[in-house]
Amino acid sequence: MQTVRQIAMGIVAREGGYVDDPDDPGGPTKFGVTLHAMRRLGMDLTEDGSITRADVRALNKEQAVEVFLRYYFEAPRVAMLPEALQASVFDMYVNAGSQAVKILQRLLREMGFDIAVDGAIGPETAAVALSAASPDPVVLRDAYGVARRNYYFTLAERRPPLRKYARTRAGGKGGWIRRAEEFLSPRYHLSQAAFARRVSTWA
Repeated sequence: MQTVRQIAMGIVAREGGYVDDPDDPGGPTKFGVTLHAMRRLGMDLTEDGSITRADVRALNKEQAVEVFLRYYFEAPRVAMLPEALQASVFDMYVNAGSQAVKILQRLLREMGFDIAVDGAIGPETAAVALSAASPDPVVLRDAYGVARRNYYFTLAERRPPLRKYARTRAGGKGGWIRRAEEFLSPRYHLSQAAFARRVSTWA
């Protein structure tokens, strides 16, 4: 079982270096840490009194790991969830903030649990998730992974400029879909044919 730090290091490695994509609502990004996030956290790495692209470029891997551990794992209390679910929720929180928790809460409601969809992990969400994870937590982890993948598909369908994150130019699975499936049992991975059918209506 990976440690939380190892999971964070994996996220940093997966996110890659500096990217400034105008279609990314987070703005310029490095190792998965956005300019918007750095401004929110007051990370003036260049110590010039303002937080700009230069600060994003100055970010190193160790700093990114610490940001993820503190603000994307500890602050949202991901550790309260079943252990089997933590890595996927943590990774999704880095990618989509509190939507990661809302996806879980909606899934739990679909499973019949009476729970608020507020994007926050508290005693209620933790208790319900632990109940839903019994007796086989991998089942809940896989259900969350499928729900997460569906969230990406829906987002791409609603906002065409984002489709490049779900489907490559060559027609294969984009980064979002591959990312979700990293936390899914292999039998739930979409085949290339199934993926092609899923996105067949996209321009």
